[in-house]
Parts: sequence; C-alpha cells; structure tokens
Amino acid sequence: MNKPITLITGVSRNQGIGAAIARKLAHEGHDLYLTHWSPFDATDGIGEERDFIERFVQELTEQGARVEHEAYDLASGDEVGLLNRIEAKLGIPSRLIHNATYERHVNVANFTTDVLSRHYKVNNEGTLGLTFAFIERYKQAGYQDGRILFFVSGGPDANNLAYIATKGALIAITPALANEVGEYGISVNALDPGPTDTGWINDELREHLLPLFPYKRVGTPEDTARFVAFLMGPDGAWVNGQHLHVDGGFTGR
Repeated sequence: MNKPITLITGVSRNQGIGAAIARKLAHEGHDLYLTHWSPFDATDGIGEERDFIERFVQELTEQGARVEHEAYDLASGDEVGLLNRIEAKLGIPSRLIHNATYERHVNVANFTTDVLSRHYKVNNEGTLGLTFAFIERYKQAGYQDGRILFFVSGGPDANNLAYIATKGALIAITPALANEVGEYGISVNALDPGPTDTGWINDELREHLLPLFPYKRVGTPEDTARFVAFLMGPDGAWVNGQHLHVDGGFTGR
C-alpha cells in the first residue's frame, strides 16, 4: 500500500467538517472517496449546495489526489456495494471517517420512537454496518495500518435527545472495537469537535458560545481537520480506543 485510500462520508458542503478534512488529507497525500447525500441537506440539513461536489473534486484533484465520489444514503444497507465501487475505482480503503450523520432536534415533549429509529438507521445501523464491512475488506487486503474514526457529540442538550442517544452508542463501542481490531493494525477513536462554525451558528448563538471557549472564538472545520490528519497519519496510530474532545477546551458541556 502506498498512498492511503480514505473513505469520508457526508462531504456535501464547502464549509463542512468533511470538506475541511478532505482538503487537509489531499494535501497530506491521501487518495479519497467521498460520499454525500444532498436530499438530507435540502430537507433536513442547513441547505443543499448544488454542483458543490463536482467543483470540490476538481479542487482536490488539482492537489494531486485521486478522488472519486458518489451519492450514498447510509440508511440504504448497501455497504458491500459501496466498498465494491470504491475498490473498482481506487482500491481498498485503509481509513474510514464517519462524518455523515442524521440529526433532528427532539426533546421530551416531542420525542417519538419513529424519530429515534430514523436517527438509529443512519447513526448506528448504517454507520456500524459500513464499519464492519470496511474491516472485513481491509483484512482481505492484508493491510496492517488502518484507522476508523467516529464523529460524536454529547452534553446536556435537552433538545437533542435522539442524536445524543445514538452518538452515545458509538462512544460506547469505540474502546471495545479498538480492543478487537488492534491486532490488524486498526486504531478506532470517537471524536467530539464541540460547536463548530460550519454555517449553522447565527450571531445570537455565537455571542452565547464565545465565553464558553477559552480562546474566545468558536471552533472552525480546519481546527478539526488538522487533528484528524494527525490521527490518519503515521504518528496517530498510538491514539486508540479514545473518546476525544478536540474542542479548544469548550466548557459548555
């Protein structure tokens, strides 16, 4: 294996964490397979950016990376098909970054099991299904240097119960999964970036958040991307089985 082949899910917006990670990893010499799901951005997210992915792939290709992409719904159950398509276009990936997520605000008053199920379908079933399929394909390739990274969240946000519950499952499985796949050279971590300015923070919320950051600024996607690049690189392997708070010391938990 020469250049790492890295699969990043949920890369659909120029200002997103996924895009910042892709830019950083392209610069660091990774080949990239990017998934995106614009229907969610258009209806449940913070807006669809039409034609973003084509422009973005060109940008990354100009940095010297091989880049492929596809629209992929994590709730589809097509993990094996996705990995087949990646292998056909780039090869077998050795790094998996779970940036895609499903999130709708829900509290005690409007909580339903249907809402929880929709979160679970993406954040747990789809995410873990892809993880286990990735591990099997990685083992078949005979690799000895791999990474799996879950993006997670937490804190006492009473209006985000289903999201926190499903992300909590990823936090819980991280050390156990790391314990099992370490023999194959795979490190597994969960990363909570804290509030990150990806376009959803308005002026009122920013003023509320600023005092909660020791640096008196809100986190940026690039802050997260720099640490992820370290984890994905040769010096990051010894960070394993951890629930990482890479949030500038955010105190609002």
